[in-house]
Amino acid sequence: MVKHVILWKLKDDYSGVEIERIKAGIKEGLEGLKGVVPGLVEIKVNTEPLRSSNCDLMLDSLFESEEALKGYSNHPKHVEVANLKVRPYTASRTCMDYEI
Repeated sequence: MVKHVILWKLKDDYSGVEIERIKAGIKEGLEGLKGVVPGLVEIKVNTEPLRSSNCDLMLDSLFESEEALKGYSNHPKHVEVANLKVRPYTASRTCMDYEI
């Protein structure tokens, strides 16, 4: 099994209402990939960090294997969500993948 964790910082361009809409869109889009992408076991987007955090969102996902993670990264539905709901709004991305 492989964990895939991503932390994002949103761009500074947005107001409170826009931020909530963007976070909801990212959460809905990514969590909607469960059952669509082969080998994706679990996926959760946390949109409510504590004030002590230096990121705005976290993706916590679990894959059957490293090959399944590679397939996810190129899967058309994932690419669509990334291109429409994530990348246009994020300023930075940090990723860690590891075996469990």
